[in-house]
Amino acid sequence: MTNTQPTKTQPSKTQPTVRSCPFDPPEEYRTLREQEPVAPMTFPDGAAGWLVTRYDDVRTVLSDPRFSAKRGILRPGGSEGEDIPAPPPGLFIMMDAPEHTRFRRLLTGQFTVRRMRQLTPAVEKIVAEQLNAMAAAEGPVDLVQAFALPIPSLVICELLGVPYADREEFQRYSATIVRLNSSLEEFQQAQAAMRGFIHQLVLAKRENPTDDILSELVRSGELTDEELTGVGVLLLIAGHETTANMIALSTMCLLQNPEQLAALRADPSLMDSAVEELLRYLSVIQFGVRRTALEDVELHGRQIKEGSMVVASLSSGNRDAAHLADDPELLDVARAHSPHLAFGHGIHQCLGQQLARAEMKAALSALLDRFPALQLAVPVEQVPMRDDMLVYGVHELPVTW
Repeated sequence: MTNTQPTKTQPSKTQPTVRSCPFDPPEEYRTLREQEPVAPMTFPDGAAGWLVTRYDDVRTVLSDPRFSAKRGILRPGGSEGEDIPAPPPGLFIMMDAPEHTRFRRLLTGQFTVRRMRQLTPAVEKIVAEQLNAMAAAEGPVDLVQAFALPIPSLVICELLGVPYADREEFQRYSATIVRLNSSLEEFQQAQAAMRGFIHQLVLAKRENPTDDILSELVRSGELTDEELTGVGVLLLIAGHETTANMIALSTMCLLQNPEQLAALRADPSLMDSAVEELLRYLSVIQFGVRRTALEDVELHGRQIKEGSMVVASLSSGNRDAAHLADDPELLDVARAHSPHLAFGHGIHQCLGQQLARAEMKAALSALLDRFPALQLAVPVEQVPMRDDMLVYGVHELPVTW
């Protein structure tokens, strides 16, 4: 396959990364949507390709089988024909059909709305325990470390059937993997330890299956131990950092929009619509989702050559006025539901989206109820943002009440 990037007659811009407001994507996205919705682009890691910014075009890239999710096809920005290693067994978000279909089919039944409702009491218990620990601190706390990060980690323990005695060890590895100031050596050691931990958990489920996702996958008899281990690691990575950052960033956003916060406090029944609106409005996958063209494709008048990288911007698509007529630049917790791209689209749409919704609803509802005087403990300008991270959010969020 030929690595064909935008030609010299189509000078490549640099993907916008600077935000004027911590809750908005870069302002240049609006101009791109209006004037150049499929634009030749150089991305922050130096790779070259195409940036897609309109809602309908983003959906096309994410659902059209001519665009591949495989990372092993090309190394973006690499030399012609250069390959990278295939994804580890079980990492099915980096696979296309039929490999992807095999894993997706086995997991879809584990993430139904019904199962997430059954899990809700456990989520609410976890949230309550974290709030109790916060209240006992009696002073400013970092909401990220004290609340937003532990919740998805402990919920994943419930899903995977991690024994209570082992959850502290699981959380320790998990925290190191997602912690931003971990060194490369620490990250690699924690990642290897986590894979070893989950591999041992898989073996334990084979001997003594219980009521959890790993046990159900073991019972299916369709996956190897290596694939089961990969699935467990993927569920941790995909379901932890995104949800944690949505909880923390949503809290900060509501505190900075007092009218919206007041409306939500006055009518708690708005929480479902508020969660959908926060997902749309904040869209924490900030640099987009990458795909590779498997053949020549015309998109919005642009000729995208086989082998070219295409990046679909979820955050830009969710602010597209052509899709959302009622001012998409405004946060409105009472907004009537409108389909958004926060969880992606197509066959790779986030498998755990119902779980993420359940966690956000439980966390935000309980947090606002427990601490009616919740406020930032520092000026908003001093909150360190994750501007250079794939998953956007805050490094820390000091709060008091």
